[in-house]
Amino acid sequence: MKTLAILIVTLFLSFSASAQLSYEKGMKKAFDLWDQNQIVEASNLFERIARAESDNWLPPYYAGYTLVLSAFEVKDEATLKLKLDKAEELLNQASSLSPNNPEIMLAKALGNTAYISFDGQKYGMNLSGKNQMIYQKAMQLAPDNPRVILAKAEWDMGSAKFFGQSIQPYCEDVQKALSLFETEEKSDIRFYPSWGKKRAQQILEEDCEN
Repeated sequence: MKTLAILIVTLFLSFSASAQLSYEKGMKKAFDLWDQNQIVEASNLFERIARAESDNWLPPYYAGYTLVLSAFEVKDEATLKLKLDKAEELLNQASSLSPNNPEIMLAKALGNTAYISFDGQKYGMNLSGKNQMIYQKAMQLAPDNPRVILAKAEWDMGSAKFFGQSIQPYCEDVQKALSLFETEEKSDIRFYPSWGKKRAQQILEEDCEN
């Protein structure tokens, strides 16, 4: 009986290790596709991983986030809506697994921004207010998260430019985000979001250093 128990535990551990290896291999492949600018292919792979890892918020988060990024290149409104509806579904799945997660909130706000970027007159009034609420809540939840500070600052910059106002007050926020990126501790969670440092540097170089 003892031998059987040991065998069952050994098989379980072996299966768990194999599943973890398969997960990490799939995620690395998806990130490789993303690095090669094959964003749609990366999103599809993240989604397939999400179906296998039904209790992990990261695969549906990345599947939705990359789909949102691809939406900024779309020129047809019907295609845009299909992409962003699917992205919203995936991000809602991620939210159900990790409620009140600022990283997921930022991806949802970026989806709204994709709509506004496509047609500001049609989507701007309604979705701008939603984004303001998302960023405010994210700041309340994670005031020292550099991605939250950067995303809100970039959103505020876009609004300031639209209304012909100075963006300089928000350059300080971008600089703060960059400083926090420098000291951000690496998460113990494998594949936890870590983007933003290069974007902060780009904004400071192109928009803030005159």
